[in-house]
Amino acid sequence: MTQKQHPIGSGFTAASTAGDVLKGIDLSGKNAVVTGGHVGLGLETTRALSRAGASVLVGSRDPDRAAPALAGIERVEVGRLDLLDPASVDAFAARYLDSGRPLHILVNNAGVMGGSLVRDARGYEAQFATNHLGHFQLTLGLLPALRAAHGARVVNVTSGGHRLSDIRWDDPHFTTGYDGLLAYGQSKTANVLFAVELDRRWAGDAIRGYAVHPGIVVVTNLGPARREDGAGVSDAELRAMGLIDDSGRPVIDPGKEKKTPQQGAATSVFAATSPLLADIGGVYLMDNDISPLGTPAPIVFGTEQEVVSTVVPHAVDPVSAGRLWKLSEDLIKG
Repeated sequence: MTQKQHPIGSGFTAASTAGDVLKGIDLSGKNAVVTGGHVGLGLETTRALSRAGASVLVGSRDPDRAAPALAGIERVEVGRLDLLDPASVDAFAARYLDSGRPLHILVNNAGVMGGSLVRDARGYEAQFATNHLGHFQLTLGLLPALRAAHGARVVNVTSGGHRLSDIRWDDPHFTTGYDGLLAYGQSKTANVLFAVELDRRWAGDAIRGYAVHPGIVVVTNLGPARREDGAGVSDAELRAMGLIDDSGRPVIDPGKEKKTPQQGAATSVFAATSPLLADIGGVYLMDNDISPLGTPAPIVFGTEQEVVSTVVPHAVDPVSAGRLWKLSEDLIKG
């Protein structure tokens, strides 16, 4: 298989915003779904797609709570979606299919990070179940609408945290021992592998898959043992990681991956809309371009050694991608 992880020279930078990458792009008549699209990166993604003319359906565990955040944004509606509840996922997809609308853009954005061990009703580890399995089930459920678009993109929001762990094939749900960060890393690797295999399977139906690293955005409300609208990590932890200053303000340095929400959402929007990707899929993106293939290195926060988030081989391995698809199919049946 030819290695596709080569930058294409998009002309954008780490500091580019969602508005920057959408200049000149008209999404009038296009439909989008953004999970967790009422908070943090998801909210900025929703705003950007709407400004470009798209109609956006936001999936939220609590629509009543999400609605005020979306007030004033044109062509936006919200529907109930709990990614940890298979019945909720199926119901969300069924309602969309019943509407008869094609789906041009699906942004699998919602997620959780770290914390103590949480399991869903099936006994599955919550980060893997939320960040990957819920989105996998949703995407399969929406496949008829994606096909009906005759040109659709599925964007999985992942993280440089994929470097923390490959898929734990023998124990994906941490039945023996638990490490919240390793569980997060596994789920983020799954996001990338899902995009790789989706593109291989569905490119013939004009459905392309992408995995996106948005950078480090402090105000995403992505917190320990929380879902898409949970509380963030403590100020002390953020300060120790060099992500906020002594006054509690986010440190913004796009060249070192520390971004505003508008900058963080840019790569999701780039993946969802850029004509530069018309004939390219199954790749991991960062800083509004395709990431080069990197070598495994530890993730270290702070001022002495910066985070490196280029994609590493285990996350784009086509054999693993196919294996994960089959495992995921079996798990969502359970």
